Amino acid sequence: MGFKESLDTPCLVVHQEILEQNVAEMAEYAASRGIKVRPHQKTHKTAEIARMQMEAGAIGGTCAKLGEAEVLIDSGALDDVLVANEIVGEQKIQRLLALMERAHMMVAVDGVDAAQRLSDACEQAGKQLDVLLEVNTGLNRAGLKPGEEVLALAERVGEMRGLRIRGIMTHEGHVAAAKDADDLVEIARDAGTNLVATAKLLRQNGFDIDVVSVGSTPAAFATTTIEGITEMRPGTYVFNDNMAFRFGRVTPDRCALRILATVVSRPAPDRAVVDSGSKTLAMDPSPSKKGFGYVVDYPDATIVFVSEEHGVIELPENARDLKVGDRIEIIPNHVCPTVNLQDEMFVVRDGEVVGCWDVIARGKVR
Repeated sequence: MGFKESLDTPCLVVHQEILEQNVAEMAEYAASRGIKVRPHQKTHKTAEIARMQMEAGAIGGTCAKLGEAEVLIDSGALDDVLVANEIVGEQKIQRLLALMERAHMMVAVDGVDAAQRLSDACEQAGKQLDVLLEVNTGLNRAGLKPGEEVLALAERVGEMRGLRIRGIMTHEGHVAAAKDADDLVEIARDAGTNLVATAKLLRQNGFDIDVVSVGSTPAAFATTTIEGITEMRPGTYVFNDNMAFRFGRVTPDRCALRILATVVSRPAPDRAVVDSGSKTLAMDPSPSKKGFGYVVDYPDATIVFVSEEHGVIELPENARDLKVGDRIEIIPNHVCPTVNLQDEMFVVRDGEVVGCWDVIARGKVR
């Protein structure tokens, strides 16, 4: 019995062959550029894929929150983690200090006040924490402007005995707003150029900058063409999703994770209803294709509406043979929040279920 018949729905299905291809491709590319890979774990949130990335040559993992780091370290999958986020608050500082007993930790820093609190706590505990100064290369989220702003922060942080500046980092997530593939490359290369120039400025002023780190799957093969980038932190590449289709590099056959859904109603010739709504598909729109996901077997169909437990699909003529009880695969618009909605993912190889992986970092948002 194939996976479509044997699994209850809705559920996450991971096609293992595609996953392995995606992981290998990124590892091989990074090696060809002499760049280290520190993959972001917020996409898959599983120990099994973290181990797969490490076996492919990753130097460690990147986590969005301490909670992700805690469970992945405790699983034995990781022992070297960058939390690509500012750590603020006594509770989080104490959790970070505890993690430093079990793994090598780095965190992002973009302000003097938060850095000073981290430094004081580390100094009191007899520890020194490695930090990356976060640079805003265009996303306009966290981070300081390249150049003098980062230098001014480095001069202050460099005086803090509980911290050690290892390097700088950026997230060039603003490439998602690119008009097309050429525009994406231009935006990504600009981000990389500004980051490398900032590293050079810091070195000229006496700072030993080992790590020049970038992080964005859509920009991964563009930002890293700038000489001087030492590390990359791609995340969604392990699965890929509908967001990336419009830039041409990713096609549906490279999307390893899909939602397996069942048609539960056919109330009209041009409409089908599946058992996958916002609690399964999430609510992110996609600039690649209208609707709430990509229906693999019927690419011209559109998921026009989702309520919590239902997805309403508008059917073209060639999809009207769908019947109640049929199973379909849907590629999510944004795979990261989709994974965070599920407790497990079923692993498929050659059309058969071969495993089930727990999403151990699900809901770890603190």
